[in-house]
Amino acid sequence: MEWLRPPNTTVFQKRAVEFCDTTLSKGLNNRYCVLRINIIQKNEDGPEKHLTITASQSLEDTELCILRNDWYSVPVVPGDIIHLEGDCHSGTWIINRDSGYLILYPDLLLSGTTVSNSIRCMRKAVLSEKFRSSSRQMLIGTVLHETFQQGVTNNFAHKKLQELAFRTVHGPKYLKEMYYLNLKQEEIMQEIEEYLPSISKWAEDFMHKPSQANHNKMQLKLPSEGKIEDLSCNIEVTEFLDIEENIWSPRFGLKGKIDVTVGVKIHRKSGTQYKIMPLELKTGKESNSIEHRSQVVLYTLLNQERRVDPEAGFLLYLKTGNMYPVSGNRMDRRELLKLRNQLAFYLFHSMCKSALGNKQTQLASLPPVIDDSQACKYCSQMHNCFLYSRAVEQQMDNVLIPPAVVPIIEKETQHLKLSHLQYFSLWYLMLTLESRCGEGKKGLGSEDCIGNMIRVEHVQEASEGQYLHYFQRKNGTMPGTNLLVGDRVVVSGEKTLLGLSAGYVKEVNVTTVSCLLDRNLSKLPKDTIFRLDHEEGISGIDAPLRNLSKLMENSSASEKLRNLIIDFHKPQFIQHLSSVLPPEAKETVANILKGLNKPQKQAMKQVLLSKDYTLIVGMPGTGKTTTICALVPAPEQAEKGGVSNMTEAKLVLFLTSFFIKAGCKASDIGIVSPYRHQLKIITDLMKSSCISTVEVNTVDKYQGRDKSIIIVSFVRNNNDGNLGTLLMDWRRLNVAITRAKHKLIMLGCVPSLCRYPPLEKLLCHLNSEAMISFSYALQYILILFLDKYVLLSFNI
Repeated sequence: MEWLRPPNTTVFQKRAVEFCDTTLSKGLNNRYCVLRINIIQKNEDGPEKHLTITASQSLEDTELCILRNDWYSVPVVPGDIIHLEGDCHSGTWIINRDSGYLILYPDLLLSGTTVSNSIRCMRKAVLSEKFRSSSRQMLIGTVLHETFQQGVTNNFAHKKLQELAFRTVHGPKYLKEMYYLNLKQEEIMQEIEEYLPSISKWAEDFMHKPSQANHNKMQLKLPSEGKIEDLSCNIEVTEFLDIEENIWSPRFGLKGKIDVTVGVKIHRKSGTQYKIMPLELKTGKESNSIEHRSQVVLYTLLNQERRVDPEAGFLLYLKTGNMYPVSGNRMDRRELLKLRNQLAFYLFHSMCKSALGNKQTQLASLPPVIDDSQACKYCSQMHNCFLYSRAVEQQMDNVLIPPAVVPIIEKETQHLKLSHLQYFSLWYLMLTLESRCGEGKKGLGSEDCIGNMIRVEHVQEASEGQYLHYFQRKNGTMPGTNLLVGDRVVVSGEKTLLGLSAGYVKEVNVTTVSCLLDRNLSKLPKDTIFRLDHEEGISGIDAPLRNLSKLMENSSASEKLRNLIIDFHKPQFIQHLSSVLPPEAKETVANILKGLNKPQKQAMKQVLLSKDYTLIVGMPGTGKTTTICALVPAPEQAEKGGVSNMTEAKLVLFLTSFFIKAGCKASDIGIVSPYRHQLKIITDLMKSSCISTVEVNTVDKYQGRDKSIIIVSFVRNNNDGNLGTLLMDWRRLNVAITRAKHKLIMLGCVPSLCRYPPLEKLLCHLNSEAMISFSYALQYILILFLDKYVLLSFNI
């Protein structure tokens, strides 16, 4: 094979220095660079790979690593970074079936789920890393996991589990995903309830009365044991040490969120043994499959980063309440790490240089398509697999596809033209290049970081799943940093406490940094030293890749989009405005068009007549923003109950939710409006979003009181000159804008508000003092001031 040929040493050493961004070192998390590879033929045990490696940045101090037996197949190439586990004698490492591990690209952390899913089809695992999908079953699993984890502190009582599940399903957290999957809350809740009796029964069997239950007796063989008669034991779960424990392990090139970390008493005739072990929850079919068991085996490896090797873990199927022990023996760990290395190789080498004279960068081939048409038929990545084969791999000479699968690929992609396949290939390459460019800017080891930090003050739960932490420098003042408010950070501890939590910077000053994190770190020792790393590009290329994949689907909607986006079909327009505009709307449209010039009115008309899309273009200053704002106004509604403005009410809800997620207490936020009907609408929206402790009241009710944050909704937005009297009263305005202790937000339509003398004077004063700047063409503005003057515009 080409990659086995040893390169010219001088040329390679120069390339290795450029390649090696990693700090090479020896020790627990050692990093070696592979300089050369020699194949040594052995008669008795087959061939060996002899790797010349170095942990020296100068590449001069070399050692030898010998890969024997099945480790020979590891796809390592010169220039690669590796981590070695095992013993080194006289500068020589021996990695064979009985001792030692080699981890390829150890800083490429793969999840246990990804590695275990590669057992039957590595191609599917690679594609799943690129095209992350959601499904009904995945959502059910997520909700059940959360219900189980919350049930830990409630003894898994059936009635309490129902309450927790109901609150989770009807809360705002999963509404977006339910909408995307076209699922109703009642459907989800009905399916969730089927699991709850089994969860309660499991708790009865393994927590509350284990000594009385015979059916919790199981066969558990730990690697350190040798006697068959000792395998039968009773399992008692005595404590829950952690939920969703996040562990990053460069030592094994793995990462994962362990569902539950439990303290377990193992009762045998010979005595009782206590262990801390991973408990993996499964919501699908009870299969005790090799994939499920492998995931637990990998979690036993991850556990070694934090504690003594647990040697085993448990699989719990929530649908039945049955629990299976899984031993993490040497052979299983070895085979899974070899799989992890192959997977890492394909992910790392997602691009290659063209064999042509131009040596252009191009996409590389994926792992081979498996020769199993039945398995392909039910694969969640079948569409992306066949699409990549047609668009990318069939243009290569060295890619072989099983003959039985070729007609299936042709059939599944026959709806795509050559231009569509080329479009997919090009944009997949562009997104891969973008992802590779950003990989050095995220995670640990970024330039924007602060180390030697300790936690101070108490951790506050800002909202569900959000914890406010305060950090300060252990010795001396805060160093200069590029971390800014709103930046995403990864918080790690010393040594093996990598990737403890992730979140956002809330505040940075000369002494402290406050962060909103997804885990409460107060359980760690008070003297734990932390490091805050800036993590960029957290969203990655997942969404663009999903959209690219959906664009290539065999559906009428995707076909229409391909015609417009790829084949440049001209957009279609309706001939007459009367066919799309009802007679009763003509007067409203005429009022909207007032104040627009002729080209702006023509653009408005084209938008109304459009079947597909309309592009509004023009030189700076020609009024594009004015036109767009006029297209989607937010008018008030005069009803029997009074005057209201639904768009403003929704913006108030959005802002309130934003502040709560940012760490503000709901009780510190006040919402004010002069119109009672508007307050009723806002209150109803709050209730539907489970926000009940925010005070929503009239201006008069806030007389003599204050809040940290006040949001004022002025409501009025009309063109008929009907002003009303409430906003004419300067005393009400004075009360409204002086209730905020820290931040005031005023929400309203600028042209309409300027027809009220008190508000016109206020806006003119702020403008003359250069506290704000805005265009009267904008329909809505948000004025934030007191501690900071900022203008945010919403094109509604």
